[in-house]
Amino acid sequence: MPESTVPTDAELDVLKAFWRDGPLSAREVQAGIADSLGWSSSTTRTVLERMRAKGLLSRRPVHGMAVYAPVQPKVAVIGGLMRRLGALLEVDGPLPAAAFSGSQLLNEADIAALEETLAAGSTEGEDG
Repeated sequence: MPESTVPTDAELDVLKAFWRDGPLSAREVQAGIADSLGWSSSTTRTVLERMRAKGLLSRRPVHGMAVYAPVQPKVAVIGGLMRRLGALLEVDGPLPAAAFSGSQLLNEADIAALEETLAAGSTEGEDG
């Protein structure tokens, strides 16, 4: 994941809303996260558009309303963050995705896909 598309903590909070609920309008995002983040509706719209500019979200019109959706699957985003954490901690090999078995955002299929993503990422730099 290029550095410019690495989500900030606030952007991760927004992405979690999409991962839970699917495509959303700005109003729906605002209703779901405004209280926890303390954002005004204009701040929410600004963040959504910045995320779109970064390539984290797409936007399409639905019945005259802009609806946003994540560009990358949650497993790809989480896998990228885990690889960055592993590199930061200088961990040899991939971090175990099974550590997230209690997650409310990841089901068993997501965890299996995350394991595959992490294993593939750990061999990308190996030439044999």
